[in-house]
Amino acid sequence: MKLSQFKFRLPEDLIAQYPAEHRDESRMMVLHRKSGEIEHLVFKNIINFFDEGDLFVFNDTRVFPARLYGNKEKTGAQIEVFLLRELNRDNRLWDVLVDPARKIRIGNKLYFGDDESVVAEVIDNTTSRGRTLRFLYDGEHDEFKSSLLALGETPLPYYIKRKPEKEDEERYQTIFARNEGAVVAPSAGMHFSREVMKRMEIKGIESAFLTLHIGLGSFKDIDVEDLTKHKMDSEPMSIDEQTVELINKTKDAEKKVCVIGASTMRGVETAVSTASHVKPFEGWTNKFIFPPYDFAVADAMVSNFHMPLSTMLMMVSAFGGYDLVMDAYRLAVKEGYRFGAYGDAMLIVD
Repeated sequence: MKLSQFKFRLPEDLIAQYPAEHRDESRMMVLHRKSGEIEHLVFKNIINFFDEGDLFVFNDTRVFPARLYGNKEKTGAQIEVFLLRELNRDNRLWDVLVDPARKIRIGNKLYFGDDESVVAEVIDNTTSRGRTLRFLYDGEHDEFKSSLLALGETPLPYYIKRKPEKEDEERYQTIFARNEGAVVAPSAGMHFSREVMKRMEIKGIESAFLTLHIGLGSFKDIDVEDLTKHKMDSEPMSIDEQTVELINKTKDAEKKVCVIGASTMRGVETAVSTASHVKPFEGWTNKFIFPPYDFAVADAMVSNFHMPLSTMLMMVSAFGGYDLVMDAYRLAVKEGYRFGAYGDAMLIVD
């Protein structure tokens, strides 16, 4: 398929700038793949589509406060530093993006915090905007990491046109986030409240978790029309024996597996073995899913409403069917659904 096939008109005012007051009270559009029927509900109704023995699979990655601001030595110019990932724990090396990039050279020092107690030196230019920073810090690693992250702010997506607020520290996470390492939240999972999780448990719907640390590659512009030529950034992920057993047991019992979000779907499909089963996996994935694609595991999927031309929209179109999903997106615009990480949900079922 072609990139241009995933373009649609999205009015700016439909991109959610704040979360819903309650996690589970976002709107939810339900797409029935076989009949093409579309329903308009509230997210907390999701458990009505599932029964005892069905399984929800979540991504339990935790977003860390990745965006911080430093001052360049001598000039004092403010530089935005976006932490991507820790490259070397012992040497305090981090892969980062800097903005404005043109002002930063190898050897420059940056100072962070009101007391400038955290200092970093640029030691490598890895991409046009990317750099490797060595933080000059003498204390223990845990002390250093705490100091560094205390300086950071919640890395809200580029389309949220405001500064992060205190509320975002908690709301730009799922309630089950536990393994720190993402700079982008698994937004479909953010609709799940403790009440919904409890109601699932009472009904006998099981939960399983994998970890996939979502990077900025999710927002990277695709610069090729032919989607087979696009390369996804690699992201670290793991799926353990317990989750594997739950998924495989559910498939063997011919019960439904519902995958929550595009990142979780990428993780599940990376770990596929044979006969709709998965195997434990620890490593990196750069799996890119777009139509047509034969999904091995999921019977249902939850997603948010994504931006035009995004890899997440392509994934959803592959699962729900290109024509049905694109028609649904046009309807979502007409009906005033909220788009983006803080927006509304879509449930795709048979």
